[in-house]
Amino acid sequence: MRLALLVLCLGMLVGPPVAGEDTLPARTHWGWGWLVEKLVADGLDRERVTRVFDDPRLGPFTGLEFSLAPREPHSLYRRFLQAASVAAARRCRAAHASVLEAAERASGVPASVVAAILHVETGCGRNTGSSVVLRGLARLAMANEPATVDENVARIASTCPPEPAVAAAVRARAKYLEDTFYPEVRAAFALAGQLGVDPLDLRGSASGAIGCPQFLPSSYLRYGVDGGGDGRIDPYDVADAAASCANFLAAHGWQANLSERARRTVLWQYNRSDAYVDTVLRLARAMDARRSVRPAVTPGCAPVRKGR
Repeated sequence: MRLALLVLCLGMLVGPPVAGEDTLPARTHWGWGWLVEKLVADGLDRERVTRVFDDPRLGPFTGLEFSLAPREPHSLYRRFLQAASVAAARRCRAAHASVLEAAERASGVPASVVAAILHVETGCGRNTGSSVVLRGLARLAMANEPATVDENVARIASTCPPEPAVAAAVRARAKYLEDTFYPEVRAAFALAGQLGVDPLDLRGSASGAIGCPQFLPSSYLRYGVDGGGDGRIDPYDVADAAASCANFLAAHGWQANLSERARRTVLWQYNRSDAYVDTVLRLARAMDARRSVRPAVTPGCAPVRKGR
């Protein structure tokens, strides 16, 4: 009964599909039309934008379901605190001691904290992701597209038509997602231009993060640092990743003698998850307690290649 009611609501909000057409017939450019027009209105070149969003590598927009109050469970990070993982984090800290300590001297952010982040994010650079970054960012930026909002109102609501409070909460969440991720879509185009690659060649996590520190594109543009001294900022290079990560935390308020609560506040800006913050701080403490571990070779990040 509840499912039937939601289906009925959905039909009232977005209309029935048209035979022979996509189930979202008003959408153009493989469903990305709303986002394409928004980018063009903001000054991006129409030919460049449409070429990217019409490319089969991006794939069609097939809708976005979002929740009103997402929260990461501690179980998601439990494996990072197991003995084998803690040992791997210590090896990361020891193998990259020189660049981590250089980042600490420059920023004041402890090497153990940066090492813990790199370990949790990408296994110290071993797994930076192979997804098309732009797709993950664009899907989330589509949250406030009218049809997407209506679909989520219908899905979340328990009445038909939906109660005003439910609709308002969904629309507020959609606006938050748009405000957060639409700038990241723009930043991805800018970053691709800076690196000299096609926007679709930026690879990383399915949610749109890139490199060893899993920065969003705007964080790379704002906080990226040439830690290796080779004249370029490469998010896949561990020296640059360590310096950039430390710079991000320092820019968000990390300084000497911070209280535990203040440290948590800063780390929250890196990933707004209590479970994540807890894990990073516990790993950092474990590394600080065992500084005498013999350095071991840990795979670093492969440099980004043009046209990849």
